[in-house]
Amino acid sequence: MLHLPVVSLAAEHLVMGHLLRRNVLTYKAPPGNEGYDLICIHPDPRKQKGRVIRVQVKSRYQTDCDRGFPVKERSIAGFDFLVVAFLNIGTFFRHRDGSTGAKEPEFFTFPQYFIREHHNVTSSWEKVRLRGLDEEIEKYKGELGFEQIAKALRIPRPRKVR
Repeated sequence: MLHLPVVSLAAEHLVMGHLLRRNVLTYKAPPGNEGYDLICIHPDPRKQKGRVIRVQVKSRYQTDCDRGFPVKERSIAGFDFLVVAFLNIGTFFRHRDGSTGAKEPEFFTFPQYFIREHHNVTSSWEKVRLRGLDEEIEKYKGELGFEQIAKALRIPRPRKVR
């Protein structure tokens, strides 16, 4: 197993950047906080009215990963959305060293109910597996996924009024 704490931290910052780009005010939760990694609020305090979205970020660094990620059942109630970041830094399986196979990162933003529905508790890893769900998860990919958080906070798309 390869442990890459800097790469894992990058996932949270990349997600923050995408949410900030969509005008969602996003803060990093304290390290080791159980259940969520990011806190999202409306950028206009007059429109916020106390609504907070809690986001858990999970990441996989391998381009050739199995498209699954661990989520403990007890932590599901701790977030509103889970963003899985496939960082795709290289291929590592079958004795590869990761020096090839890099691709652009992919992000999927899943609401809590999707994670509950696809959560597998039969193994000690308690994984959510996405393999074979390509059509079903397309609506959660990239910008479409981040848009869900903006809509939950009622943040309109930034526009220039002329």
